[in-house]
Amino acid sequence: MTGISNVRELLTRNLRQSGIFVAFVAIVALFTILTDGTLLSPTNLTNIVLQYSYILVLAIGMVIVIIGGHIDLSVGSVAALAGAVSAVLVIREGVPWWVGVLAGITVGLLAGAWQGFWVAFVGIPAFITTLAGMLLFRGLTFRVLDNISLSPFPPEYAKIATGFQNGLLGGDGYDVFTLVIFGFAVAGYVFTQIRARRAAVAYEQTVAATPLFITKLVAVAAVVMWFAWQLANSRGLPNVLIILAVLIIVYTIVTTRTVFGRHVYAIGGNLTAATLSGVKVKWVNFGIMLNMGLLAGVAGVIFSSRTNGAQPAAGNLFELDAIAASFIGGAAVTGGVGRVSGAIVGGLIMAVMSNGMQLMGVDQSIQQVVKGLVLLLAVAFDVWNKKRAGAR
Repeated sequence: MTGISNVRELLTRNLRQSGIFVAFVAIVALFTILTDGTLLSPTNLTNIVLQYSYILVLAIGMVIVIIGGHIDLSVGSVAALAGAVSAVLVIREGVPWWVGVLAGITVGLLAGAWQGFWVAFVGIPAFITTLAGMLLFRGLTFRVLDNISLSPFPPEYAKIATGFQNGLLGGDGYDVFTLVIFGFAVAGYVFTQIRARRAAVAYEQTVAATPLFITKLVAVAAVVMWFAWQLANSRGLPNVLIILAVLIIVYTIVTTRTVFGRHVYAIGGNLTAATLSGVKVKWVNFGIMLNMGLLAGVAGVIFSSRTNGAQPAAGNLFELDAIAASFIGGAAVTGGVGRVSGAIVGGLIMAVMSNGMQLMGVDQSIQQVVKGLVLLLAVAFDVWNKKRAGAR
C-alpha cells in the first residue's frame, strides 16, 4: 500500500504539470488521425517549428511575468517595433544585417526598461502599464515605418528564422548533424534526470519507482529522436530551433537555479512574505519586465526574419497567444506557479491545434472559438486544482 500511496502522491502533486503533457499527446494523436497523418509528416513538423517559434519565445518571458503575479499586454507591439527598427536600419539605411538584429533586441530592452520603471518604481499595475505600452509601441511602429511595409531583408537576416543547418556531417537522404545534436540533447536530459533523482533519494524525498523512471526516460528519448529523424529527413536542423533550445535551457536554469528565479516565485506566491524576507521586490519586478522586453525584441527579430520584412500591423494578438500558452502550460492565475517547460508545451498545444485545423480547412472563426475554449478550460482546471488542494 505504501508504494501505491507514493505513486498517488506523485501524480497528485504534479497534476497541473503532468496533465498538460498527457493533454498534448492526446491532441497530437487526435489531429494526426483527423489529418490522415499529415500533421506528423517531416515537412509539416518543420513548418510548425518555423511558424510558431516566436510565440514560444514570447511564452518563455510571459510565464515568468505571470509567475511574478503580473501580465504583459504589450509584447506584440514591442515585437512589431523591434522588427520595424531592424527593417528601417537594414533595408532603408543599408546597415549590416547583424546591426539590425542588435538594434531590434535593444529596442525590446528599452521597452522593457520603460515599463519596468512604471511597474516597479512608480507602482502602476503591470496590466495598466502594458495596456498603455501596447498603444504606445504600436503607434511608434506606425511612425517608424511611415505607415508602409518594408521588404525584403538581406539573405543573412532572412536565414535567422528560415535557414537550416544541413549537411555539416553528411548523410544519405538524411542529415546526420541533426541526429547528433538531438542525441547529445537526449544524453544531457537523461544525465540531469538521474542526477536529480539521486539528489531526491539522498534527501529522502518521494521518487517514482525505478521501472517507471526508466520507462519515462526511454519514452522521452524515443519521442525526441523520432522528432529528430523527421527533421533530418526534411531540411535539417532549423536555425530558429537552435535559438529556441538555447533560450529554453538558459531560462530553465534562471527560474530553477538562480536567486532571481527564486525571488520571482516568492513574489508571485506571497508578496508580503517576500518583502518581509528581504527580497528586493522593486528590482525583481523591474528585472521581470526588462526580461520580457528582451524576449519580445528577440521574437520581433525572428518574426521579421520569418516574414522577410516589417509591417505596421505585425505582432497583432501575439500577447494573447503567449498568455494562453502560459496558462495552458500550468501557470497559475494568481502567480507563484509555472514552469518554462510547461509554457513551451502550452505553446506547442496552441501550435498543433492551429496547424491541425488549418490542414483540415477549418474556418478561421471556428479556430478562434476553439482556442478560446481551450484557454478557458485550462484556467478552470487551475481553479479546480486549487480548490481541491485546499479541501485536502
